[in-house]
Amino acid sequence: MIDPEYDLPVKQQAEALGISRSSVYCQPRPVSAEDLWLMRQIDELHLNYPFAGSRMLRDLLSHQGLEEGRRHIRTLMRKMCIEAI
Repeated sequence: MIDPEYDLPVKQQAEALGISRSSVYCQPRPVSAEDLWLMRQIDELHLNYPFAGSRMLRDLLSHQGLEEGRRHIRTLMRKMCIEAI
């Protein structure tokens, strides 16, 4: 796609492809194994309680012995495209 060694500057290559130049340099970080496990737990709870938001999911997870913050749960829910009904 974009080749930094090519004669055309990276900025012009990005413009030609219609993407932002910052997306060329920024590489996404892989999701940690702990977050993947937590996302699976959130998904299971969401299937049982589709009306539960981040606060209720935090409370449900704390009953299972997991102490996670509401903002982290909200971030993972957004990453998974999950929202309360």
